[in-house]
Amino acid sequence: MTHQVTLNPINATFRADGHETVLEASLRHDLLVPYGCRTGGCGACRAKITAGTVDHGKASETTLTPADREAGFALLCCAVPQTDVVVEVKDVRRATDIPVKTLPSRIEGLEKPAADVAVLTLRLPATEMFQFHAGQYVDILLKDGKRRSFSIANPPHDAATIELHVRHVPGGLFTDQVFSTMKVRDILRFNGPHGSFYLRESDKPMILLAGGTGFAPIKSIVLETLHLELQRPMHIYWGARDRAGLYQYEVAEAWAAQYPHIKFIPVLSEPELTPGWSGRTGLVHAAVLADFPDLSGHEVYACGAPGMIAAARADYQGKGNLPEDAFFADSFEFAAN
Repeated sequence: MTHQVTLNPINATFRADGHETVLEASLRHDLLVPYGCRTGGCGACRAKITAGTVDHGKASETTLTPADREAGFALLCCAVPQTDVVVEVKDVRRATDIPVKTLPSRIEGLEKPAADVAVLTLRLPATEMFQFHAGQYVDILLKDGKRRSFSIANPPHDAATIELHVRHVPGGLFTDQVFSTMKVRDILRFNGPHGSFYLRESDKPMILLAGGTGFAPIKSIVLETLHLELQRPMHIYWGARDRAGLYQYEVAEAWAAQYPHIKFIPVLSEPELTPGWSGRTGLVHAAVLADFPDLSGHEVYACGAPGMIAAARADYQGKGNLPEDAFFADSFEFAAN
């Protein structure tokens, strides 16, 4: 059985088939609604169902609380229409604005700035133009048909190569290869761009929150703002367990040294692992709220583990008075075999 889905405010109407989620149906009809992890972990696709009913599926109560459900909210990546539905979405774009492509690439660089982090540089075919928004990601296509998602760390204006930051997940189908057998000149296929985590047009000050390899899309966004000569104040909060986890510390430090509108605040959650550390400690999302108890005039771009994203969203929109439409997030789900 199919059900009609209407996306407001643009009044786009289409059919969702069987057990298809609202997000899956939207993407199949070339409509980009906000989304990130596609597994119900990040909350980026949270939207209000203003008419009709949905099955919330695997949406967790951490990301979509009972109060959210009672108020009519749903996670579009989990919500399966049970009737015709009308959905209020804060941002809808046509997928045809930037085409999604499947491309081959050759590994041009493979560096390991930390024991569990690799930086891959992929050279694209000279005849292909790859477009994306700063902050989006690509899916690496594996031989068995599985996919692994990685954010693009370079900016859109410099896309002859693609930079990916890969955290080693023991037992990981792809990351085990990266840290063992993979070598320069190997061929990888990818599909993209994907995701609704990207730089928005605004003049509000920006809080850029990264956990671990969540620094990758933050790096893309910062480089794009510099290319566009935007002067929006930016505070970059990057959290890791120890100093080694801030694997491109010097990059962020150089931005702050060169540009007065950029501040860099590194935060270690286990400072005892880094003797002599004199910087900030604790949870990185909490450091933001300690510095900015009122976030009502800011925009937040957050990328990292689902727990960090959920905690930041709740605290910033609660204690920090951050408007709901000023929080943009990409949640990193790590998959083993």
